[in-house]
Amino acid sequence: ASPPISDIVLHGILSWASMGFLMPVGIVVIRMLNKEDCGQRKLRLLIYFHAILQMLAVLLATAGGVLSLKSFENSFNNSHQRIGLALYGAIWVQVLIGFRRPKRGSKGRSAWYCCHWILGTLVSLLGIFNIYTGLKAYQKRTARSAGLWNFLFTAEISLLAFFYLFQDKWEYLQKQGLVSGTDPSTPSNQVLPQRDNRKEVLVEPSRKSNSLGNYFAKTNALRKLFQLT
Repeated sequence: ASPPISDIVLHGILSWASMGFLMPVGIVVIRMLNKEDCGQRKLRLLIYFHAILQMLAVLLATAGGVLSLKSFENSFNNSHQRIGLALYGAIWVQVLIGFRRPKRGSKGRSAWYCCHWILGTLVSLLGIFNIYTGLKAYQKRTARSAGLWNFLFTAEISLLAFFYLFQDKWEYLQKQGLVSGTDPSTPSNQVLPQRDNRKEVLVEPSRKSNSLGNYFAKTNALRKLFQLT
């Protein structure tokens, strides 16, 4: 028997809220830790906020998985169901890795960071891809258009990706704006002395030329005076 449309819609909402919203937002939040002005208090708050978002995402994804096992035909003969099954296992592995976080400076910190980062990125990307396959399955199962939902989801992911990539550049652009506002004063101070030096250099030859002219004028006058006498 075909599952009720309400169960399909609920499964889609749970999957979007977990894989399509909370998990990407949690990644954007943890990205803020790379900023230079991140103090200890802000660092701790961002880590806790990241953990809360990821745990909510895992719980909602698990609820969506339980709903699909109870209400849908799970023959696992399509990519959406296969990817979904792999994601349900991967997110719980990621949770266990997250709780086993070593302290900073410890021996296994680098290996843990690489593993946590790579697995988290793969889970997020596969989750986003699986939402698109789920929308395609929804359109096929219900004969309803999913074009609007595809557009809205693409717009949301694009905005999150833009913010993820731009937040570090924004601080850089702000610094560039401050530098461009303060730098013009220093070159002007450096140029003015050069101009003054040029004036001094130009004045000195003119003074020398005037003194030479006066000298020759005086000598000519003396010669004429001697000739007359």
